[in-house]
Amino acid sequence: MNQWDITYFGATGDGNQDNSAAFASAFGAIQKAGGGTLRVGKGVWITGPLELFSHTTLILEEGAVISFTPEVTRYSPVRTRWEGVECFGFHPLVFASGQEHITIAGKGCFDGSGAVWWKLLQDKRRQEQKTPQTPEERALAALNIGFERQPGGGGGRGMQFLRPPLMQFFKCSHILLEDFTLTNSPCWTLHPVFCDDLTIRGLTIKNPPDAPNTDGIDVDSCKNVVIEGCRVSVGDDGIALKSGSGEDGIRVNQPTCQVRVRNCRVNDAHGGIVIGSETAGGIFDVTAEDCEFTGTDRGIRIKTRRGRGGQIRDLNFRNLTMTNNLCPLAINMYYRCGASMSDGFFTTSALPVNPATPSIKNISVAGIRATGCRASAGFVAGLPESPIENLSVVDSEFYTDETSPVSPTESDMFLGLPEVKEKSFRIFNAREPVFSSVIVKGPKQAFIYG
Repeated sequence: MNQWDITYFGATGDGNQDNSAAFASAFGAIQKAGGGTLRVGKGVWITGPLELFSHTTLILEEGAVISFTPEVTRYSPVRTRWEGVECFGFHPLVFASGQEHITIAGKGCFDGSGAVWWKLLQDKRRQEQKTPQTPEERALAALNIGFERQPGGGGGRGMQFLRPPLMQFFKCSHILLEDFTLTNSPCWTLHPVFCDDLTIRGLTIKNPPDAPNTDGIDVDSCKNVVIEGCRVSVGDDGIALKSGSGEDGIRVNQPTCQVRVRNCRVNDAHGGIVIGSETAGGIFDVTAEDCEFTGTDRGIRIKTRRGRGGQIRDLNFRNLTMTNNLCPLAINMYYRCGASMSDGFFTTSALPVNPATPSIKNISVAGIRATGCRASAGFVAGLPESPIENLSVVDSEFYTDETSPVSPTESDMFLGLPEVKEKSFRIFNAREPVFSSVIVKGPKQAFIYG
């Protein structure tokens, strides 16, 4: 097997030199040779966006940091998926499209220099920017005809400041990611899309808790996925499974399925293991087990709404430990982000069922121990025209923090539902849920139906 060191191509890890040309030459040499290994040693290696090809192994030795320049103009548009819609977005910092047999491993780090991107977004929000303004945003808008009508989840599609993920694999197969660190991502951190046979093992993913939309791992319309032994602390959802949004996701119709998540730890995120809110292609055959979620807003989080579409089914959650969450189990079909009451999604009256009506069924929750639940013991809200079916919660304990000032309305991000005052386990529009050997300790009323 062909092997190279990045210094062979003229790179310098002094934290000053731009090594973009050296990395491009290295990956080009691997592509020309039909495969090979590139090693990156200790140092800070500055670069622009990287593109990987089939049969590439990238090894980051301990102490190696690949640091990406935050110059927006360097990240030219590529075809991608952004918040569940196929479109053009800024080039991911590490990107592979249509490739196979790629391994990235080692104890090194990819640093996305996200602070510059976060500040740009915050400034735009502060100025209440609603439409494309910069040349880069206008260039994306010109490619994304009709973007004004595309759904979003709160990331700011309307302004077309479509921040890139730190690492994305698009229509790839046979990918192994092992042991390295991803930090300071401009937006979603690790985002595989339309991939098959993906192993994510022993990664550390770190973003500040207030960094906007910096999910840890977003598995998007992928199959045959294993996520194990990862440590995630981020400013949005920790480990999330998605499958496209609305009309575009229904058109693509590619599910996320055959996913196993085990022995992971998530801190300081909006959710530990998360399904949605982009659900149009369906999400099924998922098991998450033997994980710890500490200080996350939610532990198990399933979120969708009218207009998002998709079947969510056959999900198994077992042997999960949750500490100091807002809500340990949230199943929410009234998810509000990226929408408002005027959109018509949030009525409690039944609406006609159509292809954009989501469904949730066959959810098994077992062996959960949740303590310090600050908002509620649990929150389950289905639609009247599409109630949650076959929900089973067994051998589980939920202990609320009755001294917490947090309202039960903070259990998840919903609109349109009547408020309750108790931190009880709330069930709304669920068809004959089963609770067996379940302890709810703290609220005066263990369960509230309605």
